[in-house]
Amino acid sequence: MLTKRDLFRSAAAIAAGAAIARPSRLMAQSYPGIIEAKDIAEEGFIYGLPLVMNYAVMHEFAVDPKSSQFKAPFNKIDNLNHVATYEDTAVVTPNSDTPYSILWLDLRAEPMVISVSAVEKERYYSVQLIDGNTYNFGYIGSRATGNVPGSYLVVGPDWKGEKPAGISQVFSSTTPFVFANFRTQLINVEDMPNVEKVQAGYKAQPLSAFLKQPAPPAAPKIDFLPATTSGIKDNFFQYLDAALQYVPETPRDKEIRAKLTKIGIGPGKTFELKDLSLEHKAEILVGMKQGDDKIDKWLASGNKPINGWNVSSLLGDEAFYNGDWLLRAGAAKAGLYGNDAAEAMYPFTRTDATGEALDGSKHNYTLTFPAGQLPPVNSFWSVTIYDGKSQLLIKNPINRYLINSPMLHGMEKNKDGSLTLYIQKDSPGVEKAANWLPAPNDTIYLVMRLYWPKTEAPSILPAGKGTWQPPGIHVAK
Repeated sequence: MLTKRDLFRSAAAIAAGAAIARPSRLMAQSYPGIIEAKDIAEEGFIYGLPLVMNYAVMHEFAVDPKSSQFKAPFNKIDNLNHVATYEDTAVVTPNSDTPYSILWLDLRAEPMVISVSAVEKERYYSVQLIDGNTYNFGYIGSRATGNVPGSYLVVGPDWKGEKPAGISQVFSSTTPFVFANFRTQLINVEDMPNVEKVQAGYKAQPLSAFLKQPAPPAAPKIDFLPATTSGIKDNFFQYLDAALQYVPETPRDKEIRAKLTKIGIGPGKTFELKDLSLEHKAEILVGMKQGDDKIDKWLASGNKPINGWNVSSLLGDEAFYNGDWLLRAGAAKAGLYGNDAAEAMYPFTRTDATGEALDGSKHNYTLTFPAGQLPPVNSFWSVTIYDGKSQLLIKNPINRYLINSPMLHGMEKNKDGSLTLYIQKDSPGVEKAANWLPAPNDTIYLVMRLYWPKTEAPSILPAGKGTWQPPGIHVAK
C-alpha cells in the first residue's frame, strides 16, 4: 500500500535541476501555472487513487498471465480453494475469512450472466459487484437475494434493453470492466471440500449463450498499459491516465476530469504529461504528496472513534459517495473492495484504547469481549491482524491470520464468560494458544469484520451510533 515515506521521489531534487531545463515546447500553449498544476495534482490524486488501485489489481488479476497474482482472463471464474495468506499481495487488507472466487467482467461486447446454485441456509455467501469507479453497484447472496438459485444480468454503461426471461435481476455498471468478487464462508479447515462444491455452482456466461442466440462481434483487443500494485508509487498519473480510458465521464466527475486534462491526464487531455517542465513535474509531486497526506488525515479524523476503533460506513454505490472523492479515496486506502455497511462492517484500528500506537515489538495486547457482548451479526464475525505498514497479512509460525466466530467452540473463555484474544508476536503459552492472534514484530493494523450485521439492538448500525461498540485493546498486564 502507498506510504508517504516511499511514495514520492524528492520534489526538491527535481526542482533543483529545473534551472538548467529548457522550456517545454508546449509552454506557449494554454497551460496551467505551477501552483495550479500542483493543486490539480492534489485533487487528482484524491480523485484518482481508487481508480488507479483498481486498475492495477485488474491488470494483475485478469490481464497479465505472467503476474504472480494472475487469476483468470476476463469473463472466466477462478475459484480459489484457500483463504488469503501473506503471499497474497495485490489487495491491501485481504479478507482471510472466505475463500474468494474471482471474476473480472468485460461488458463491451455484451452483458454477462452470473448464475448461482442453491447454497445451504447456514452458509454465508455473497457476490459483490464493483465497477471501475470502485462503486459497489450490486449484490447477490445470503443477505441480498437469499441462498436460492438464480441468474443475474450485469450490463455496461451503454446497454439498453429489457430484462430477459430467466433473469432474476439486472445490475448496471458505470464502466465496461467490472470486478465480481465472490465470498463463500469457510466454517473450518475441514470444510473446504464443501466450499468447493458451492463454488462449483457459480457460473458466468455471455447473455447470448444464456439465451442460446448467436454471439455479437467480439470487442476489439486492448493493449493495456502494464500496471502492478507495487508500481503505483512510481507511476501514479500514468496509471490514472490508463484507467480513465475505461471510466466514462459522469456529471459528478466532469469538473475534476476537465482539470486533469490540463495537466495531460485522461481521454480529453490537451498535452502529454511527459512534456511538462521540470518545475511543473516537481510541483505535481508536491501536490500528490499533499493529496496523500489529506487522505491520511481524513482517515485519522473522518471516522467515529470508539474505544480506539474507527467505526464508520465508508463504502457504497455512486449515490452513496455523491462526488465525495476524499471519502472514496479513504475507503480505498482503508481497504479496497470492502462491502457496504449493510453487508459488512469494518471497525479498524492502529491504536490501543488509550490512543497509543499498536506495536508488537514493544507490547503484548489483549482484546476482551464481555460475556454476552460478542459482535452482533446474522452471519459471522472475525478479527484480522495485518502488518501496520503494508496492511498485508503476516507470516507466522501457526499460519493464523485471524480469529473468527466459527473458532469459538475451541477457544477458552474466562470464568466470567468473557472472551479474551491475545495479540502478540510470541505464543502466550499452551493454555492460551487457541486464543492467540500472532502479531508482527512491528506496527499493527487490526480490522474487525461483522458479516451481515444485525439491525435490531444490540447493533453496530447505524455506523458510529449503534448500541453495540467494539471493546478497546489494552496492553497486557
